[in-house]
Amino acid sequence: MEAVDPGSFQYTIEIARTLAFVGAALAFGLGGCGSAKGIYIASQQAAGVLSEKPDLFGQLLVMVALPGTQGFYGFIIAVMIAMQTGLMNGVVNITLSTGIALFFIGAIAGTVQYVSAIFQGQASAAGIALVGRRPDKAGQALLFPALVETYAVVALLAAILFILWLNNPGTAEAPSNLFDFIGGAKLPAQP
Repeated sequence: MEAVDPGSFQYTIEIARTLAFVGAALAFGLGGCGSAKGIYIASQQAAGVLSEKPDLFGQLLVMVALPGTQGFYGFIIAVMIAMQTGLMNGVVNITLSTGIALFFIGAIAGTVQYVSAIFQGQASAAGIALVGRRPDKAGQALLFPALVETYAVVALLAAILFILWLNNPGTAEAPSNLFDFIGGAKLPAQP
């Protein structure tokens, strides 16, 4: 096999493709690992409560399952990266700067999913403990992990927007300013 010239276009495409692959893998892998750990944390607390009050299973199941959403969010981010770069159809033609950007989008979004899933598991465990003592507070206890979920959703939405805003062939151009994006308001004229 012939050595590839590091300055060649194909070499740059390979680096960009690798970075995009790694970014997608980090988004999915970190989200999934965080979800598994968060569910593990909540499950431990639920098992303790259910050993004494098995009739609370239905109320506790939602709080045990909530940390699992971050794994799905990481998967969505990974698929978005794959779709926007051509990884899905095997024809990747992205710039090195786009590959670097996708790497960081995947890594940062995946990290947020990982951390929020673990904290959501801890918040779920606290809510489960509350329901174990006061079953009538199940609705209020569900708010604790739901508030943590907010930041996982914000990271998902930010990742999707950043992926879509990258100027790749076949994607929509980013708005020139925030006001265009949120409704077409005009910026004041610059003096």
